[in-house]
Amino acid sequence: MNLVNQSLELLAKVTSNLPDGGERRVGQDEMTATVAERLAKGGHVVVQAGTGTGKSLAYLVPAVLSQQKVVVATATKALQDQLADKDLPFLAAQLDTPIKFAVLKGRSNYLCLQRLSETESSTELTLELGDRVSKKTLKRLRVFADQSETGDRSELTDVSDADWQAVSVGRQECPGSKRCPAGESCFAEKAWRRAAAADVLIVNLYLYAIDVAAESILPEHETVIIDEAHQLEDIVAQAAGCYLSPARLSGVAAATKSLISDSDAPKAVEEAATMLKNRLEPLSGTRLADGLPDDLDITVDLVSNRVGDLLSALRGVPDSAPTEVLNRAIRARQAIGALLEDINRLRQHVNDEVMWVEGLPQNAGLRCAPLAIDKILGENLWSERNGILTSATMPTNALTQLGLPEDTVASDVGSPFDYEANALLYCAADLPDPRHAGHREAQLVEIKSLIRAAGGRTLALFTSWAAMQEAAEAIASRIPWPLLKQGDDSKSQLLRKFLADEETCLFATMSYWQGIDAVGSSCNLVIINRLPFPRPDDPLLQARRERVGAAAFRLIDLPRAAIMLAQGAGRLIRSASDCGVVAVLDPRLATSRSYRWELLSALPPMRRTKDREEAERWLHTLRERAEEQQ
Repeated sequence: MNLVNQSLELLAKVTSNLPDGGERRVGQDEMTATVAERLAKGGHVVVQAGTGTGKSLAYLVPAVLSQQKVVVATATKALQDQLADKDLPFLAAQLDTPIKFAVLKGRSNYLCLQRLSETESSTELTLELGDRVSKKTLKRLRVFADQSETGDRSELTDVSDADWQAVSVGRQECPGSKRCPAGESCFAEKAWRRAAAADVLIVNLYLYAIDVAAESILPEHETVIIDEAHQLEDIVAQAAGCYLSPARLSGVAAATKSLISDSDAPKAVEEAATMLKNRLEPLSGTRLADGLPDDLDITVDLVSNRVGDLLSALRGVPDSAPTEVLNRAIRARQAIGALLEDINRLRQHVNDEVMWVEGLPQNAGLRCAPLAIDKILGENLWSERNGILTSATMPTNALTQLGLPEDTVASDVGSPFDYEANALLYCAADLPDPRHAGHREAQLVEIKSLIRAAGGRTLALFTSWAAMQEAAEAIASRIPWPLLKQGDDSKSQLLRKFLADEETCLFATMSYWQGIDAVGSSCNLVIINRLPFPRPDDPLLQARRERVGAAAFRLIDLPRAAIMLAQGAGRLIRSASDCGVVAVLDPRLATSRSYRWELLSALPPMRRTKDREEAERWLHTLRERAEEQQ
């Protein structure tokens, strides 16, 4: 029996044992067969599969049957947890032979036994960043180190970032197991060994991007499955870039003060950090189109020299120094070496890279990223292994954007949900244009009226922090239900509170447009305040627009807006029983002749209306249903 038939047979068995009674999902068979065929024949496939398709089982079933080493890379922790804690154990229970799978995270996610020992032995318990670890916290971390099998921070609660930094190391700082006294028992090394032995390895998409774009850090594998692949371009561009900030300079200076206390080098680097900060502040948000300006170039040159002097001073730490000092010196040299590599790259700016100053003036940093990532992926990934890419929303130009070969198979398997019956898309066509006076106040009236019709139960998504804050302040006093907003608590806590009380409203910005599941009547209304076109002043996108010229809007801005709009609208229907309204309070979705259909075609096939009363009637009906069930 070939892999396609084997996969479909196992999928049927698996779905028959699902809690929902074994209902087969439209598109799941098609996706399973498509992935199985690619795994059997080799090559690449891009599958757009709507919410509810059951994407994870559709690609996991043929993956585990293929007998290949497969890496699954995903952009959200929620999906990683679903794969590792739910889907793969469930799938393993259906097979006669066990599935070897593992999760691998970035090195800083694992407790460093050497750092813990050093911090425990320090008489002052002083961290390299100038903070302090309490004796109580150290005892707790030691118990964790002795009892945990993984050393993974996610197993701990209520551990501050500063405390964790005292007992962990990043990839650029770690000297490697052979040069570390605790290397044999290192949690990160154990995790890597488990990853190497696994048939299916689950990783964060950023970690995978580092492996592809910067350095090989993952075990060899034959196939990669990239879920949430619509984020691949941005994540690879970030991983392939470099970064220099005053905070990074201050960090290496603080880490070396006690190691070379007789040297002025750490102080000199601190001074260089201040000079860099002063140079970057007025340039915050600025793209440096032709490389570094003269005054900034002079400052970066000075930074480079002083960091080089710091490295030279560290090399002078004698071999007779205490073991703790030698180990810290090795880690500091590793970190400084990586910093110098980034500085040199920034000074050797090339035409296919974009350089800009990002962040607020008080914490600005200098960043560089590739203008395009198609060549990086084409040469370092697609030529080396099979690629299975999937998402509920894929850009129309995904193949060229991601450097995929011409023979890549593209498939759209749809969604099993009945959007026509359960979802209504309302566009406030009568509102003023968002760029005109009167739009904000008119929009607030719409928001209040819609929320009242829904009885709360609203996720309101905004394209800017300022718009969210303004709306939340104005609406909170006009409705009788709780209103939460991003920033009031952690994301996980806000979502917990939102789901715990059906009548609660949650106002949030771009990080909530994707990866949020609110199943049931806690979310009958999704409000989108504005079409999510990317910022015109984004330095990287500015450069990409210039490269394509007159076609920039259609090739750069419109596909991104379509994906984000679809992601935002996708928060509404998360299960077969979900119902509600997606309200887009931007009249351009109804009035623009040049691009409205491109945006609408990216959305699920919902009923559409420009009549607010129709939307409110549907919301009233859903509200009554929810109240009857309480």
